[in-house]
Amino acid sequence: MAGSTGGEIVVRMLAAEGVDTVFGIIDGTYFGLYASFQQFGIRLVSPRHETSALHMAGTYARLTGRLGVAIASNGPGVANALPGVAVENGEGNRLLLITSSRREGIGYPDRGGTFQYFDQVAVTKPMCKWAGAVPNRDRIPEFMRRAFRTTWSGRPGVVHVDIPESVMNGKEKFDQRVIRSSVSYRRVHSIEPDAVHVEQAARMLTEARAPLIHAGTGVIHARAFDGLRSLAEQLGAPVTTSWGGRGALEETHPLAIPMVHLDLYQKLRNNADLVLVLGSRLGETDWWGKPPYWSADQRVIQVDIDDSSIGVNKPVDLAILGDIGWFLQRVGEELESAIERQPDIWSADRAADRAKLDKRLDKTGEGVNPGAIPRIAQQTLPDDTVWVFDGGNTTVWSHFFHETKVPNSLVTTFKFGMLGAGVAQALGAQIACPDRVVCCLIGDGAMGFHPQELETAVRNRLPVIYVVFVDLQWGMVKMNQQFSLKPLKTIVRKSLDEDETINADFSEIRFDDLARAMGAHGERVSSIDELAPALERCVEARLPSVVHVDVDPVTHMWAPALRTFRDMHQEPSG
Repeated sequence: MAGSTGGEIVVRMLAAEGVDTVFGIIDGTYFGLYASFQQFGIRLVSPRHETSALHMAGTYARLTGRLGVAIASNGPGVANALPGVAVENGEGNRLLLITSSRREGIGYPDRGGTFQYFDQVAVTKPMCKWAGAVPNRDRIPEFMRRAFRTTWSGRPGVVHVDIPESVMNGKEKFDQRVIRSSVSYRRVHSIEPDAVHVEQAARMLTEARAPLIHAGTGVIHARAFDGLRSLAEQLGAPVTTSWGGRGALEETHPLAIPMVHLDLYQKLRNNADLVLVLGSRLGETDWWGKPPYWSADQRVIQVDIDDSSIGVNKPVDLAILGDIGWFLQRVGEELESAIERQPDIWSADRAADRAKLDKRLDKTGEGVNPGAIPRIAQQTLPDDTVWVFDGGNTTVWSHFFHETKVPNSLVTTFKFGMLGAGVAQALGAQIACPDRVVCCLIGDGAMGFHPQELETAVRNRLPVIYVVFVDLQWGMVKMNQQFSLKPLKTIVRKSLDEDETINADFSEIRFDDLARAMGAHGERVSSIDELAPALERCVEARLPSVVHVDVDPVTHMWAPALRTFRDMHQEPSG
């Protein structure tokens, strides 16, 4: 191979791994990389901010099951990407970040005063699964192979490869034999659980009085939706999920217990004599698996692809290392037929809880009731719509009044709660699912982080619909301030004046006008009756669209289950 840049070598290796889409912003420091994309069938999608590239790539990976790839240029480009590294690794999305660094000889370590330079790998290393700086051209294949190997092992997350600009852009002869198929340097088949452990799990599940299945993001990454549904039906066992596992089983299924039924979750988790934990670490939002939210006496089977995730928060009786899809198939074969169970103890509770929650929709004030927005949006848009939630109280309202009807159709930052990520996540979702409607329910505070990506949507012809809950305040923070500053007055009046809180209020941004200014479709809604027709016009427009919704600011602050979320951050007593 004569006259190949280092960047072309990287691209050839990406193509050999089946990568067809990369997200990032162009820069001369890695021209040799992206200039080769088209030749090898790779599409470059360029946002307006590097953080957005990471969120787009992470969402693309989550929804497709493929490797997400993002690029960022040295210095400020990598600095801009850092929030995305933290979030996407935290959320457990499979992502490779390729960055440029300054030329060989002036960095690692800094020569002193090097322009647009910092120790990029030292910064990202604590934030991701693995990070490495390529020292010279000859070692590009080695580092890329290690990166690919790491991305496909254990719990998904971010892997970072940093390459000097002189290596990226310099042309030299290169032996094409180093471009090998993935089977020659990494495991390409999922790990099948040990048969003895599967038999033991089947026996424990059969003998259990009241088994419970708890599904985490591992089910989603394993694409094990059918297997989860089948096992739940065989066992007659209810299925709860972690926050990130929401959508592992469609919530219309009679055995699915949506996460919004918080009291019912606690009841089922204490009633269960055996819990099958699938791809979840039982973290803080699962109350660490501890009493009084979980029984202290139940047996636990935990299945995970990552050794380091097993038994970290709740003791297990049977630990199974392996792919969740394989496990569900094999244990289902061991069970063979359905197990007769006593009538469920959850249907009546779920119905009563839903009726109680729906009473929140009756409260009206100035503007639209925020709980009605996800309800009306879901009734208006197709069942297979991909939903993205972003914001504080906006996300809470959306969770409580949305029902996942199709597995893996909901995206948010379940672990990080990262404001603004949803703007780019929606774009990544539309690229991953070009034939489906993508709708992002987002607060005005969150939308204010990255509104520039509307231009990205227009430029790339991505007909995402953004529904912006506009309450002109940092609602969740303002609520906390009010109870800290004047609790009695807050309880009586429900809201304090602007001069009684600290920097919690906004001036208005007309998001519908902003959309039109960028070439997108814009709508403004001031009553709930206007929402469905506005959404229908957005679909018909076949353009990126923004619906500015004037929500009732007081109702919006008093989101459901605020006390429960406060209590969640306290250590359980068990």
